[in-house]
Amino acid sequence: MNKLNKFFKALGRIVKHPYLLNLVLQDESSNKEDVIQKYGLKDGLPLLEINELFPDFHEIAKPYAYLSGATMPIDIALMRALAKKYAVQDYFEIGTWRGESVANLADVVQHCVTFNLPKEDIIKLTDNQLYADLHSFFSKDLPNVEQLYGDSQTFDFAPHFGKYDMVFVDGDHHYESVKKDTETAFKLLKDERSIIVWHDYGLDPETIRWDVMGAILDGTPAEKRKHIYHVSNTLCAVYLPDDFTTHKLVPYERPTKYFEIDIKTVTVNN
Repeated sequence: MNKLNKFFKALGRIVKHPYLLNLVLQDESSNKEDVIQKYGLKDGLPLLEINELFPDFHEIAKPYAYLSGATMPIDIALMRALAKKYAVQDYFEIGTWRGESVANLADVVQHCVTFNLPKEDIIKLTDNQLYADLHSFFSKDLPNVEQLYGDSQTFDFAPHFGKYDMVFVDGDHHYESVKKDTETAFKLLKDERSIIVWHDYGLDPETIRWDVMGAILDGTPAEKRKHIYHVSNTLCAVYLPDDFTTHKLVPYERPTKYFEIDIKTVTVNN
């Protein structure tokens, strides 16, 4: 079957079954082509070596449950280190889950706000009471953590605009949600030294999620895109108000460093 016949056959199937168009639009190769065509970043965001950011990088991630859906320990350590480097006092995150990320930031930041869907909405979406109850598990009793509830796509964030030194975007990871959350994140920033961290920019530290990358860039003011980086060895993209030496991501590149990991269990009493 030649390419033209394949095209008309595929078009006919889409006409009969319009839902199939979603499979085309969600295909990562298509997302990659779209991003490259629009922004020319064929290797993804500029890669910022974590040692360029922190020559003496050393952080502890706690609490950390090593369970489904958790942020990687290196990502939490990165956020703690960034909060210290940029003297963060007020922190806002979109997406609470078990509360591990905000609990880690609450240890080094004065005031934290974490935003999530209400429990009843989570139950409607998942039909899973246990999953809904686990949200905020590690952060619910922390005195410097404020919990907000709503849908980030429709919530009125205006009272919070211009108040935060650091914003962590880790809500729904579909394109439209990431784009809207990115637009919101920039409005939440306090001043020109404020920063943003996006989680799940990558499927792993060497594999880009092109739909998420496109949403981040599309939601970012044009003049600020030059300061968006992918931090090496993490799943995180960052907006930092500084210029850094960067290079391109080369998957399977020979390691130039390694990390020491000290693991200890702590029993949860609550």
